[in-house]
Amino acid sequence: MSAQNPYAPPKAVVGDVIDGELAPALWNPTAAGSWSILFSPIFGAYLHMLNWRALGQPEKAAASKQWVVGSIAFIVAVTVASLFMPESKGFEMLARFGGLVLLIVWYYTLGKSQQTYVAARFGSNYPRRGWAAPLLSAFGIFIGLMVVVFVIAMVAAIVTGAA
Repeated sequence: MSAQNPYAPPKAVVGDVIDGELAPALWNPTAAGSWSILFSPIFGAYLHMLNWRALGQPEKAAASKQWVVGSIAFIVAVTVASLFMPESKGFEMLARFGGLVLLIVWYYTLGKSQQTYVAARFGSNYPRRGWAAPLLSAFGIFIGLMVVVFVIAMVAAIVTGAA
């Protein structure tokens, strides 16, 4: 005869419970880092900040928030400088190189640590958050930024009489 109780509830491996601990819903940190190649470190650092909060790591969330603010400041500074400086291949190359350096430094100082942490703690067994809202927001912000830069460039051209 079987030692199992036929009246006991069924036992199943539950993907969001790891060693008795409920795993929070997270955005895949590797995918967030990959999307940062297209949307800048602002995107990845912001999603990592939200992941760190969900993981109960406020100090790491604060570090990610600093990367969000610093990345925004860098992009605004480069955008404003490009509007008011004469066209220069050197400045354009410097801005692109600076953006690439910003991405690489963010990834190796903070982004990769979340990938390692989540992989060590949960493996691939954690609930995933959807990508529709962050990606649509990123596309919307990108398009909005392009519209604002275009309008500022047109106003600057009209004011300086270049149009």
